[in-house]
Amino acid sequence: MSASRFLPLALAAFVATAAFAQTPVPTPAAPAPAPAEAAPTPTAPVPAQAKAWILMDHTSGQVLAGENIDQALEPASITKVMTSYVVAAEMAAGKVKPTDMVRISENAWRSGGAGTDGSYSALAINSEVKLDDVLHGLVIQSGNDAAIALAEHVAGSEAAFVDLMNRYAQRLGMKNSHFENAHGLSAPGHVMTARDIAVLSRALISQFPDHYALYKIKEFTYGGIQQWNRNGLLWKDASVDGLKTGHTSAAGYCLAASAQRGDQRLISVVLGIDTQSKADGFKLREEGNLALLNWGFRFFETHSVYDAGAKVADQKLWRGEVESVPLGVTEALRVTVPRGRYAELKPSMDVPKQLLAPIAKGQQIGTLRLSLDGKVVAERPLVALADVAEGGFFSRMNDDFWLWWEGE
Repeated sequence: MSASRFLPLALAAFVATAAFAQTPVPTPAAPAPAPAEAAPTPTAPVPAQAKAWILMDHTSGQVLAGENIDQALEPASITKVMTSYVVAAEMAAGKVKPTDMVRISENAWRSGGAGTDGSYSALAINSEVKLDDVLHGLVIQSGNDAAIALAEHVAGSEAAFVDLMNRYAQRLGMKNSHFENAHGLSAPGHVMTARDIAVLSRALISQFPDHYALYKIKEFTYGGIQQWNRNGLLWKDASVDGLKTGHTSAAGYCLAASAQRGDQRLISVVLGIDTQSKADGFKLREEGNLALLNWGFRFFETHSVYDAGAKVADQKLWRGEVESVPLGVTEALRVTVPRGRYAELKPSMDVPKQLLAPIAKGQQIGTLRLSLDGKVVAERPLVALADVAEGGFFSRMNDDFWLWWEGE
């Protein structure tokens, strides 16, 4: 083939490459413009006397604020969020049913019942109770006896159930948490972090919404005994619909909370409030969480940038049967930013300069990033949305020439 015939192809390739290299632009409808001189976002309110705390956006998973979020601490009864997650997952897999009859063993009665210092659901020894009722006792009353009975029913023993807890935690990416029991009483090596609790809470809410609905129930009566939810925020703020309190002398006063206002949901966690006063402990953990939630709702907003499977860009392709391959994200990209600053996001793509066929659908090609003030706030793999086979012999030969030419 003569050089004169290659020239139009080269120009076309150059124009196409320039077009394909353009940075993708977020696609949702533009929000209302920010005020000309919007005030900066104030710093987050620090929960008094807390060892660790975090505020996370549920939709995007972004950490909006926090301190010591990866410090391993005793979680007390917040452990039961993991216990209930495992039960919900095993029910979803069809391994146990809400109608199962759960035997309340002597171990569950002695280790988690009225004879202990912790909370209990008043389940009678050697009785059989419907799993759904035991689960209500776990979530609402925070019963240690309910936790042990459920563990034994689901896995045969509490030790086997704890192994499930650790396996599920690993699957969820809870990197700095480890469980030794199903109820949360102090045990060597039994720890969670604020970040891991938020990650777990986010998974529970999104994966098992029907199960999560138990967490907003304020009271449950079983066997003639009325049991009250220990999360005082359920009475103080109508937007709060979970999650879990915790307290031991070693763990201090703890609370994980979640609230939804409009289409935005936030998750807050406050751990390790150290006070000798029970009333002060309740007050400080509730005030700390509520202040964080109010701050997050007031100053942040979450936007949908790309849906899963949506095309982000077309990328120039060499040696293929077509000249480009569509790129997209496998998971929906949502981003949380200070209110009024969405339009300031800077998108960028990190993709190979020369991409060669064949390409398989789902193959990672590069990375999409969104930045604000020079900091990456969201990142997703860019994958091929279609298979692209190699082109014919002459097409490949033509591309090889120009690949060589560009390499020179």
